[in-house]
Amino acid sequence: MSGGDEAGAMSTELAVITPVLIGFMLLVLFAGRVAQVEGDVAHAAHEAARAASLRGDVQAAVRAAEEMAGANIAERAVACRRLDVAVDTSAFAAGGQVAVTVSCEASFADLALLAVPGSRVFAATAVEVIDTYRADREATP
Repeated sequence: MSGGDEAGAMSTELAVITPVLIGFMLLVLFAGRVAQVEGDVAHAAHEAARAASLRGDVQAAVRAAEEMAGANIAERAVACRRLDVAVDTSAFAAGGQVAVTVSCEASFADLALLAVPGSRVFAATAVEVIDTYRADREATP
């Protein structure tokens, strides 16, 4: 046997294993993207609920939650095709709570080599307690 025969076998092995390695790297990239978007949406929901809990009335709370969620998603550069913010103010009173659900339809079109679906909806809900003594603070001029 000569050394030339083994060199050809190594080229063949490399040609077989390269697509597998590229596919694995793309799969890791996809998993990382999913984890990042999930975390970003959860953070946006938390910040939106906190912003809503600091407002004095329901309309201001809803407006603050929507603005904060949008700003958080934009700051983290999440490409949402559609961003929905639902604010539950049914217990909006001192000592009560406010809940915010943020839904983001994120696109995975840039990962077309993996043949993953074009988009996926991520949603997170956060609940914040409204300060019991808030009414006293708001009543002072």
